[in-house]
Amino acid sequence: MINMTIEAVADACGGEIVCDPKTLDAIRHVEAMGVVTDNRKVKEKFVFIPIVGKRVDGHSFIDQAFKDGALFVLSERRPESCDGPYVLVEHSEDALKRIAAYYRRQLSIPIIGVVGSVGKTGTKEMIASVLSQRFSVCKTEGNLNNEIGMPLTLLSIGPEHEVAVVEMGISNFGEMHRLGEIARPNIVVMTNIERCHLEFLHDRDGVLRAKSEVFDHLSENAAVILNTDDDKLASITEIPGAKIWRFGTKGQPIWASDIQSEGLFGLKASIHTGSDIWTVEIPLPGEHRIYHALAAVAVGLALKLSMEQIRKGIESASGVLGRTNFIQLKNGITIIDDCYNASPLSMKAGLKLLSHANTRRIAALGDMGELGEEERALHWEVGEYLADLNIDELYTAGVLAKEIAAAVEASDSSCVVHVFDTRDALEAALVCSIEPGSTILVKASHFMGFSKVVGTLVANIGRENGE
Repeated sequence: MINMTIEAVADACGGEIVCDPKTLDAIRHVEAMGVVTDNRKVKEKFVFIPIVGKRVDGHSFIDQAFKDGALFVLSERRPESCDGPYVLVEHSEDALKRIAAYYRRQLSIPIIGVVGSVGKTGTKEMIASVLSQRFSVCKTEGNLNNEIGMPLTLLSIGPEHEVAVVEMGISNFGEMHRLGEIARPNIVVMTNIERCHLEFLHDRDGVLRAKSEVFDHLSENAAVILNTDDDKLASITEIPGAKIWRFGTKGQPIWASDIQSEGLFGLKASIHTGSDIWTVEIPLPGEHRIYHALAAVAVGLALKLSMEQIRKGIESASGVLGRTNFIQLKNGITIIDDCYNASPLSMKAGLKLLSHANTRRIAALGDMGELGEEERALHWEVGEYLADLNIDELYTAGVLAKEIAAAVEASDSSCVVHVFDTRDALEAALVCSIEPGSTILVKASHFMGFSKVVGTLVANIGRENGE
């Protein structure tokens, strides 16, 4: 890491170094090799920042962090016993953000921030796949996109990296302002403005205002890449100090035509970039993937990649666990594992994908969270959408998911509906009744824990390869 000594870190976060003079002299010029908030990830010469969570206080693991090789740690209080040097701070989370902002100022590589309501992870993965054709890429791992995760992503950038692709996720006003102030992105990609986190942001105009806070902290000569098939993003006409790039399916400077779905095997499309037209095969299912690809095209062009490099990156993209991940089980059963999170738009995209399967199609759905006063109406809307598709069976668990089931039952759909109060009851029934050769979509907001449904199916049926 660059200039990440104990004195630099203490100065960056306004902390007080606590250790004996001999120890300080010994480590004064030693640069940290990494920064973590999970003590299980501590390695030699790492910095451990303990976070006080709802269930666990990271300060309990300070001694273990030193045993595992920590160079020094941060602490909100003076530990009763401590075997190594630490930086005393008022608040660990605030210190983490200030340290990440300091570290960002040391970096000269381009930082691409991916912002939007839906599709950030898929877009990030596609961009990273494209950029990896030319650069060494650091990217957000897992769900590290909030006010703790995004700083950790920035702090994971090493001297070997030439570009970073960083997700920036929020749920309330002010959060994107703080993330932007830390990341100072050179390029911002905005995927869409949808009805997410309405409990705090109220409506799509509120979502747009909250996401647009990132524009206050762009690097000099920044580029902002907008999906202008989205009406809210299309309304953005000027961003001070930034060049706007536009993509979509309706004749923007970067656009797609002749989109052909190949069901669960992906899609093909013609990509237009100025006067050039070229064909690309996207190896991931779902019509929404075209937007991931178009965003990656724009980023690739902005960073001077060749068209062939961009095409190769798109065609070698892969999925992410829990995000439209396909799991092949015995007896010809396929799970579409899309249970990391859910919104009305992503729920509909998952159902549309399921409808392309040429097998028995089963949807196992749970509640969508943070939808505010419209939550019941939005679940009903998903049910109406499902009713118009070729879905054979619907299993729901959760209070709000009952609205999805009720909307299907109120239609003239032939879909067979099974309603359960709990996730455990849903998975037990599903395991007992699933037929060979079925395709099952598993989707709900993260708090519903539907990854357990996937795990139960895998454990009871077994993978195709016997693992």
